[in-house]
Amino acid sequence: MGNLEQFQEILYSDESITLGELLSQAPALSTEPIDESLMEQEIGKFMIIAVEEPWDCPLYRPPGLVISDQTQEHSSAPDSQPSATESQPAAPTQQKPENQGDHLSTPGDHTLPSHVKEKDAVILAYAREIDTAASFLRAELSVLIVCEKLVVANLWREMALRANLNPVELSVPEEDESGLMARSLRQRQLATLKHLINALKQGDVLVIPHLDLLAGGSDANLPTESRELIELVYKQSDRLILAFADRSQDIPEVLAARFAVRLLISGVSRTVVYPNGEEKSIGRALVTADEAAHFQDFDPEGLYKNVAGMNPIRLRHAIKYAVQEQAETEKVPVTRLYQAIRAFKAQTSVNFEVPDVTFANIGGYEQVKGELNKAIRLMTGSYDLPNEQLRRELIPRGFIFHGPPGTGKTLFAKAIANQLNATIQVVSGPEVTDMYVGESERKVRELFAEARRNAPAVLVFDEFDSIATKRSGREDGGTRAGNALVAQILTEMDGFRPDVPMLVIGTTNRLDIIDEALLRPSRFKAIAIGRPNLRARRGIAQVHAQHFNIEVSSELLELIATETEGMSGDDIRSIFRDACVGLHCEKPPRPVDAYRLGELVGLLRKATTQRHASTAERRSSGFEGVRTGDRPRPTGAMVSLIGGDGEIS
Repeated sequence: MGNLEQFQEILYSDESITLGELLSQAPALSTEPIDESLMEQEIGKFMIIAVEEPWDCPLYRPPGLVISDQTQEHSSAPDSQPSATESQPAAPTQQKPENQGDHLSTPGDHTLPSHVKEKDAVILAYAREIDTAASFLRAELSVLIVCEKLVVANLWREMALRANLNPVELSVPEEDESGLMARSLRQRQLATLKHLINALKQGDVLVIPHLDLLAGGSDANLPTESRELIELVYKQSDRLILAFADRSQDIPEVLAARFAVRLLISGVSRTVVYPNGEEKSIGRALVTADEAAHFQDFDPEGLYKNVAGMNPIRLRHAIKYAVQEQAETEKVPVTRLYQAIRAFKAQTSVNFEVPDVTFANIGGYEQVKGELNKAIRLMTGSYDLPNEQLRRELIPRGFIFHGPPGTGKTLFAKAIANQLNATIQVVSGPEVTDMYVGESERKVRELFAEARRNAPAVLVFDEFDSIATKRSGREDGGTRAGNALVAQILTEMDGFRPDVPMLVIGTTNRLDIIDEALLRPSRFKAIAIGRPNLRARRGIAQVHAQHFNIEVSSELLELIATETEGMSGDDIRSIFRDACVGLHCEKPPRPVDAYRLGELVGLLRKATTQRHASTAERRSSGFEGVRTGDRPRPTGAMVSLIGGDGEIS
């Protein structure tokens, strides 16, 4: 009735106004009758699409709206209740609405927006993906979107709007208390779905926001409801469907094949595109001017590497959290923003943590540190390379740290995460395995999905050999399960987004049994972390002496390093830990001097010798008639750390 641009401007400027207030400011007719009770509802609760309908489309006057004579001449809808035939609106045109997204104003080159709504953040961050999905829907192709559930509600509304389709949402129906038997949620949804899909008409799209919850399960073990759902959607294969599923959930392949197109939406891109086609960095589009003012030297372009894996709504939550943390203080360095974002990710994730280990906390291993620092600098863009594509190809996807137990493999992983300003999750390999078919693969999917959501992130699989052993052709159930688990890890590794800083690290002392496909340089790069040499042992001893507040001279450190040959970093740590226990926890306290440290080194060497002898005995006990001979025994539990002149070093 009125100006379309004026209607759009009012519609998107304030979602708190009521439907009646909107229509009083910008009069418009509806394609469906509007109940009078809806006029007092806020417009944010509705999906309102403003289009210029053809003259032959039935139009209806909202309650209380006064229509001018000129408008009345063009309106084909009578004031009385229309007949069933008249109430069917014409199919919407298949043209993209010209004014979609006009409410998103583009900030200047060096300015930030004054406010950012969550809905606008999703529309901006995923504008390309939304347009892609809308183009398929306009071509009448069903689409399956794999994304996080937090953004689903905003995505499907905008996709339907841009496709110029009428969305019919599958919602959770209320339980009918008059029924003799209570029905499960799935059963109620299936009944509603059957009704909706049969009632779809030209110009409608059926929206299923949670397809994964409705049809959970694998192809080999489908519940009854999933089978009914599959039969239903294939029976109505000509109906247009827009469905959503979380990447961590399992969707039966036979159901996913019903959709002509599958799209993956995850994280955020480095830049966003405004409705006018202008491109801005994520830091300029999703951070307000007031929020940026809390942090000195805020770099909009530099924000991306700290939030790459977060969806736009979670990104907004993280920014608000960071600002709230600094609300009572004056301007703080921008590093505090990155620290707060990392803390937010750790607090909102079950298993991720913020590591406090640095390379300075690891003694020795300079060659290993150099190799890892090179990879970190590649990931953070510190090298001046010809182009971004080359940097992405050089970034490693993962490492396998292999070596004897106690050499600090997990410590190196935590130091990498700290250097990347990333969160870390350490998972023991046996925790992933499960007795039920498909559960192990599901756990792996969930772990990788959670890591992507928290990127930059480091995902560590301790005892990697327990879930990545070489595949074989045997047909027993255990072998098939192991093969499927390795295949799932390979799939996840090959699905990396090069612009999302994420690293996968496996630790093992059995590199020889790891599947060869995982050891390809394009997947995992193997780095040996062996027992420390003399220089490394001295550095390790110095680090742990400082950690436990034990004063040790450089000469004594040298003696300890010499006498601990063949021992791991964890063995050396135990010397200073036990010395600290004796000093603070025993009665009377045992002072830490050269005699005490020598005693502890001797006890450690004795325990190590006995452990090695016991292992050798077990290995040889299976050979009948073979004598093991006398095992060497230490002559004492004391190593002299006293100089030749009798003075304590």
